[in-house]
Amino acid sequence: MGVVSLFSVAPEGSVTSPKGFRAGGLHCGLKKTTRNDLGAIVCEVPAVAAAVYTTNVFQAAPLKVTRESLASGGRRLKAVVVNSGNANACTGQQGEADAYAMRAAAAAAFGLAEHEVAVASTGVIGELLPMDRVEGGIAGLPGVLSGGDDGAEQFCQAILTTDLVKKEVCVSLAVDGREVRIAGAAKGSGMIHPNMATMLAFVTTDAAVEPQALQSLLGTTTDVTFNMITVDGDTSTNDMLVAMASGLAGNRELAPGHPDWEAFAAGFRHVCQTLAQAIARDGEGATRLVEVTVEGAVTDASARAIAKTIVGSSLVKSAVFGADANWGRIIAAVGRAGEPVNPDTVDIRLGDIVVLAGSRPIPFDEEEALAYLQGDTVAIHVDLHGGGGRATAWGCDLTYDYVRINAAYRT
Repeated sequence: MGVVSLFSVAPEGSVTSPKGFRAGGLHCGLKKTTRNDLGAIVCEVPAVAAAVYTTNVFQAAPLKVTRESLASGGRRLKAVVVNSGNANACTGQQGEADAYAMRAAAAAAFGLAEHEVAVASTGVIGELLPMDRVEGGIAGLPGVLSGGDDGAEQFCQAILTTDLVKKEVCVSLAVDGREVRIAGAAKGSGMIHPNMATMLAFVTTDAAVEPQALQSLLGTTTDVTFNMITVDGDTSTNDMLVAMASGLAGNRELAPGHPDWEAFAAGFRHVCQTLAQAIARDGEGATRLVEVTVEGAVTDASARAIAKTIVGSSLVKSAVFGADANWGRIIAAVGRAGEPVNPDTVDIRLGDIVVLAGSRPIPFDEEEALAYLQGDTVAIHVDLHGGGGRATAWGCDLTYDYVRINAAYRT
């Protein structure tokens, strides 16, 4: 385990590493392949729960059901059931009934009250779920749950759509002298844009956390992690991020003011940021992770807006794909972000290569820049020299494969 500030990263950890959690997944026939398409995370005790959702006006039926569960259950959950391959979005009253039926089937399978179950879906929009397959699959989930690595692996595989790799992370830290673990799993590759996206993420912890403190932490952390990534500028109908805290680590309830709150919040942010970066790196067709840092803005919010504009620019993304050190596309994005900027004081670096200083071009070695831009990660640094605001956003390059993947998403 490598020490990172106030917490340690567990390279082999997963969503089942925190005490009280089991997970699993199976294939129930929603996908044309035999890849897992149905999964669940189950907690042995009622877990304090929090969630954030897509800002898209058209919200998929499972989001309504999950909101209702959290409201009815006093922000407590014992299970979340997830399907991939079908978004159950824009499916009208039947889609809503199907989401409730998923919740009811999971409650029956796991022996829970319905309000103890959250529901999530991802996949093709506008198609009804084949509920015979879904309900048959849910009935089989208890038999595949485990608290070990295999259960977590099967769950991670069950939530993927066009993703090429699973995304998971785990950290540990001391709270009140007891070991606490925070872990997460996520999916996302396309329809990714700030303010949530085609993204599902699940965070588990065995810490005892006050419910309102967990919801507040989830919201503020999402703003600087998941809401700072973009792949293609599209925000989905189905995004959901759910956090569950079992409390089985035995610590005193965490909330702001607890001496270990800042350490817990730092570990929680690391989990979310690692998952967010993994989604950006696995963008559909992507070959490079793009990290944009903006400093010297008038406020942090202004820096976030500018960083997201740069990382979301199709021209910037295309230039990165072509390994073209075209800083003009970067400064153009800065200028159209709608934020206060002094046009005479902007510096831009590509990695360590200065290409602009005081808004004036600086001669640089094109071959050196080409070599840098051909790497796995491209870091763009912009200093506005206008204040103390700072933010970082993540995205990926725009490739021919992105068009190929999305031109035939349904077929």
